Parts: sequence; structure tokens; C-alpha cells
Amino acid sequence: MNKKEIPVDGPENEENLDNVTTEETNNTTEDSTVDNTSEETTPEQEQNAEEVASTKENEEKEESKLSETERLQKELGEMKDKYLRIFAEFDNYRKRTIKERQDIIKLAAKDSLAALLPAVDDFSRAIDNEESMPEGVILIYNKLYKALEQQGIKEMETTGQDFDPELHEALTKIPAPSEELKGKIIDTIEKGYYLNDKIIRYAKVVVGE
Repeated sequence: MNKKEIPVDGPENEENLDNVTTEETNNTTEDSTVDNTSEETTPEQEQNAEEVASTKENEEKEESKLSETERLQKELGEMKDKYLRIFAEFDNYRKRTIKERQDIIKLAAKDSLAALLPAVDDFSRAIDNEESMPEGVILIYNKLYKALEQQGIKEMETTGQDFDPELHEALTKIPAPSEELKGKIIDTIEKGYYLNDKIIRYAKVVVGE
């Protein structure tokens, strides 16, 4: 803006000075109004700013929820694995306990039944060696042997079988009558017995060589 040089002397000059001062004041006010207007935000801008802030806040909440969900899923997976391991261990323990209990029940009378085996051997030898054995004695033997079988007693097959140190006890070795009998059991001195598929007495045998 170009400044006007105004004479100082005279009433007209004073009036002109007042006019100039008023004009400058008005211009200053207009400039201030323009500046203030340019700094103020419109309602639309305020709304957009609020929407942006709200969107950002919602995104942060969603990320927080996703993070929490992933953490919970991880914990759930770990607990599931732990439960499955514990369940498997308990199931194995239960099966093992049942089997041990069954074995105890099956073998509970092992000593008592084993004590009867010598008497069974004597009966068997007497019947085999005496052709005129009374029928009543044979009947008693058969009943006794059947009763033992019902308790789980089973006679071991030996004569003519391959010698197995896990099952048989070799008392002596003799020349085999034939090549086929080498390493096989030639004779059984004392029979072996199982109790519920477990050996309670090893067979005492003679082996061919």
C-alpha cells in the first residue's frame, strides 16, 4: 500500500488525516478477518478428522482383539495337547493295571497247583506201567487231571520236539537213534506244565546228539 503524504496544517488537513486513519483501520480489520477465516476449519473437515480418528481407533481395537484371539487359541492348543498326553498315560496305566490284576488272579493258585503235579506224575506213571490198573484209579486220575485243566494247567509237549532251553531242562544227552532225532528230545523224565500259558514247571528231558 502506498502511503499518501498529507499536509499537517489546516482543518482540511486534519479531516483528511482522520479519513486516512479510518481507512487504514478498516483495511487492518479486513486483513485480520481474512486471516481468521483462513485459519478456521469447516464442519466437514472436523467430521472427516473425527472419522479418521474413529477408524484408527477401531483398527487398533481389531488388532488387539486378533492378538487376544491368537493368544487364547495358542493356550487352548497347549491345553488340548496336555490333556491328550495325560489321557493316553492314564489309559496305558489302566490297561497295565487290568493286565497285572488278571495275571495275579490267574497265578494266585500257582504254588498250590504246582504242589499237586508230583502226585499227577505218579498217577500217570502207575497207569502207564500197570496194565491191570483198576478202572476206579484211572477214573480218579482223569477227574484230577480235568480239574487241573479247568484251573489253567496244561501239559507241555516234549518227546520228539526240538530241544528248547527256554522250556526244557536237559538231564543228559545220548546218541540219537537217527539223524532226524539229533537235537530233539528222545525221552521225557519229568513232564513240564503251563499255568495260563506261563511255565510253572520245566520239562526234564533226554536229548539226542
